[in-house]
Amino acid sequence: MTLRTIAATLAVVVATAAAAALKAGDAAPPFTAPASFAGKPFSFSLKDQLAKGAVVVYFYPSAYTSGCNVQAHEFSTRAEQFAAAGASVIGVSLDSIERLNAFSADPDYCAGKLVVASDADGTIARSFGLRVSDKVRGATDTRGNEIDHGFTERTTFVVRRDGTIAATVGGVSPEANVARALELVQKLASR
Repeated sequence: MTLRTIAATLAVVVATAAAAALKAGDAAPPFTAPASFAGKPFSFSLKDQLAKGAVVVYFYPSAYTSGCNVQAHEFSTRAEQFAAAGASVIGVSLDSIERLNAFSADPDYCAGKLVVASDADGTIARSFGLRVSDKVRGATDTRGNEIDHGFTERTTFVVRRDGTIAATVGGVSPEANVARALELVQKLASR
């Protein structure tokens, strides 16, 4: 299956699920998940991270796919700007932690500057009101490896320190998604 077919499948998921995602003012579901930073696994807790400041929780379909590669690269190159605005960033997908260990350390994408978490069964995505689609038979990533998991839509939630959603960003390009998230956290920091 080609990346174009995967993109078309994901476009349907985005179109049908965008209305159900959590909105500004909703409480962000607390979660703990296996995560990776610079290739090293650890346990990520949203509650613990919120004690330090706002958190950008971005959901993406799969590591090592074209749009997700772009989005991870954009977040990693702007990591210092997010930190300067008092926010941290975590990417969440249905990838296995082993796959995310490689992705988080990959110098072309997360570059050791971005935390990514495994939501292997889609529980976290669903708790944020996102639809999870089944694995696509024959789907491969940009490295030519089989994608052995389901997908969720590309949606970003900016979560205030108090645990409420400040904004939801979806239905835009990976670059616009990151730019909008940065703009939102900078506005939060200026208040």
